Amino acid sequence: MPMLTTVSAADYLAGERMASTKSEWLDGYVEAMAGVTMQHALIAANIVGELRARLRDSACSVFGSDLRIKAGSGLYTYPDATVICEAARFDDAVRDTVVNPTALFEVLSSSTEAFDRGEKFHRYRRIASLQTYAMVSQDLARIECYHRTGDAWVLVEHDGLEASASLPAMGCELPLHEVYARVDLPRSASA
Repeated sequence: MPMLTTVSAADYLAGERMASTKSEWLDGYVEAMAGVTMQHALIAANIVGELRARLRDSACSVFGSDLRIKAGSGLYTYPDATVICEAARFDDAVRDTVVNPTALFEVLSSSTEAFDRGEKFHRYRRIASLQTYAMVSQDLARIECYHRTGDAWVLVEHDGLEASASLPAMGCELPLHEVYARVDLPRSASA
């Protein structure tokens, strides 16, 4: 069994800034990010496009999966979509890692769902600016939105193509029929 070695945050960032592929860093361990399915990519693109259209005249900016987020001292990651509604604050002078997202969106996949629901969400909750964490299904028309309410996180589930996910921190709604536009959902899962 190979020994796992840890990498400092500084070494991770130095390597990541030169790499042609993306990796996440969790408490010293680096894991290459796997490619995504076409369905995953389409859902993520639909989210970014819809949010951009809905937030065009607001103070919020929308980013896709190339923006690195730092969550506390132990996680660097690339959410599928990020919304920032105040002046961006950065991890260091290079200005390529944001520490103050307002909303984060993850499209769930079988290989990442447990991490996205568990340890990643645990780390995300430590981000003081974060108001919304949305987990988006690939297989059903479903978005699970966690909204910060004081010190608590409240889950609101949005099911079916007729539903819209309310995003109060950004003052908009995200219709599921737009999130899943051109996505091939199983017939029983799309209603």
